[in-house]
Amino acid sequence: MKELFDLPNDITYLNIAAQSPIFNSIYEAGIEGLQQKLHPHTIGISDYFEPVKELKLQFAKLIGASDYNRIANIPSVSYGMASVANNIRLDKGSEIIVVDEQFPSNIYSWHRLAERCNAKIVTISAPDTKINRVQKWNEEILNAINENTGLVAMGHIHWSNGALFNLKAIRKKTKENNALLVIDGSQTIGAFPFSVSEIEPDALICAGYKWLFGPYGCAYGYYGSYFDNGIPIEENWSNRFNSENFAGLTAYETGYKPLANRYAAGEGGSFIYVKMQNAALKGVLQWQPEQIQEHCKRISEETISKLREKGCYIDDDNQRTHHLFGIKLPEGKNIELIKSALNQHKIYVSYRGDYIRISSHIYNTKDEFDKFYDVISPLI
Repeated sequence: MKELFDLPNDITYLNIAAQSPIFNSIYEAGIEGLQQKLHPHTIGISDYFEPVKELKLQFAKLIGASDYNRIANIPSVSYGMASVANNIRLDKGSEIIVVDEQFPSNIYSWHRLAERCNAKIVTISAPDTKINRVQKWNEEILNAINENTGLVAMGHIHWSNGALFNLKAIRKKTKENNALLVIDGSQTIGAFPFSVSEIEPDALICAGYKWLFGPYGCAYGYYGSYFDNGIPIEENWSNRFNSENFAGLTAYETGYKPLANRYAAGEGGSFIYVKMQNAALKGVLQWQPEQIQEHCKRISEETISKLREKGCYIDDDNQRTHHLFGIKLPEGKNIELIKSALNQHKIYVSYRGDYIRISSHIYNTKDEFDKFYDVISPLI
């Protein structure tokens, strides 16, 4: 699949979890959008709405949502989480459960919510063990959910190391305790199996510039029934009834379009971005997440085995994802030397907390993982 992309042959890109490359059809869609802006007389009323509808239909299909009106086109995860937090009401003393060292966009809104509602943040840290670490982590999350829990806000996996959280069991426990579940799907949607009909989250927010191959500055939000009558964080014209009637826009409407449409960002019908996003999701929908997982497992498993033999810690294969995983070096190893060596050989990865984070996709090969190992092996 590497021919779909324009990645130079001399680089090894294992960092899609930070920024995805785009495949050629996305680039062409962006050029088409630029040409439309170059000739604005070609922009019609339907261009503000129909491409966005197509985009929401595609994302709804990707996550197994039955109604595309539950999808909002938004500019960022922080924007989507702010809309969620703005519409949650918690009793005084309620607990908001988060996982330690979550990405900031899935933390700051909950601190603001806790302050507003006089609630308490409960942070569940990873157990200090290398034996069944992720399993025990899940157990601690489940044990923390009780009658005081108002909200659990977390990712499907941990963004720094790929630790896989048992969302099905967590959802069951939150329902038993009348608590909300809000999921950040930025590091899984499109690359790892997920269905809102199975998990039934109250909200799912997902960045679009990673595993969904969109431009930086796009994201998606799924909002469940709890948020059907909420108040958006901004009031824009296109989210109101009859906004398609440009001649009647000053006949101001009091009602929002149904369901999640109210949470879409202003100017969400960007002629350039939406074209690129639609082209990206068309490509993503052609690949099965199970196949992506199998490919990434196959090309990385030998390298992972060798790294473990040298004393590196990587979570058990059945307790993490294969498209994204973290490598924790043995004590005393000089990470700066490793960074320098990888940069010298044009191998691109991320460094998150104590982990070297590796993220791969269909354009990566076993040879690239072999190269990665050959470069860092003498330094471990």
